[in-house]
Amino acid sequence: MSNANRHDHSPRIENRRALHDYFIESKLECGIMLQGSEVKSLRDGKAQLHESFASIERGQLVLHNAHIDPYSKAAIVYNHEPRRDRKLLAHKREIKRLEQELTDRGVTLIPLAIYFKDGRAKVEIGVAKGKKQFDKRESIKRKEQDREMKRAVTVRQ
Repeated sequence: MSNANRHDHSPRIENRRALHDYFIESKLECGIMLQGSEVKSLRDGKAQLHESFASIERGQLVLHNAHIDPYSKAAIVYNHEPRRDRKLLAHKREIKRLEQELTDRGVTLIPLAIYFKDGRAKVEIGVAKGKKQFDKRESIKRKEQDREMKRAVTVRQ
């Protein structure tokens, strides 16, 4: 098996809560700076994004509160801090565009997924606007209606 294909089935860690709590206005794929033990934990699918967010600090994107489990096979001294801040890699013009979008009130940067692409860890961040309780109920109702439609179609076939 070639080295490039070895990690094609690495898990995609998604932030499902984000789609429930926010309207995603735009998305951006970024690189992420990780330590070795973090990469191995991600390949094992041992991460959570549900309380994480990103911000722009001194012209750089930073991911806060993303939890990557310590790698079980690493010695304690070589392991990482699970919730440490991690630098996200993006072009200056992309960061500037995000900064402009963040000037709106109620807009925040939310990580939507962490995955591997061509052997490199990537983070998909979304410019998100918070949903009101009413909007959340509407989303749930729409999903249930879609599910009912699919069920009706599969029963007829």
